[in-house]
Amino acid sequence: MSDAIFVTGLLVHAHHGVMEHEEKVGQRFVIDIELELDLATAAASDRLVDTVSYSALVEVATQAFTNRNFRLVEAAAGAIADAVLSAFPRAAAVKVTVHKPHAPVAAIFTDVGVSILRRRHG
Repeated sequence: MSDAIFVTGLLVHAHHGVMEHEEKVGQRFVIDIELELDLATAAASDRLVDTVSYSALVEVATQAFTNRNFRLVEAAAGAIADAVLSAFPRAAAVKVTVHKPHAPVAAIFTDVGVSILRRRHG
C-alpha cells in the first residue's frame, strides 16, 4: 500500500529526558507522523468519515506524548505509535519520528532523534 496521511513538524513542549534539567524545565520536540492506510474510499467519497482527520491525529499523538514524562524518546515515540494504531483502526501502519533539537549532546548537530515503524498485527 502506498497511501498515507502525514503530519510533519508538530511542535510539542514536554519533559522527556535522562538529565534532571530536562525533566524539570522540559524542551521542545518536533514530531513527524505518517499513517499508512487505504485512501481509495475517501478519494471516491470526498467524506471525512472515510479517512483520518489531521486534527484527531494531532490530538491523539500530542496526548500520548505528553501524558507522562519519558526518559527516552524511543519510549515516547512508541507511546505515540501505540496510541495512533489503537485510535485509528483504518491505519495499517504508523511511522513516528521524534526530533530532539536541543538534546544535551556536547557537539554541534542539525538534528537527533528516533524513528519507529509499527504495523498492525493480524
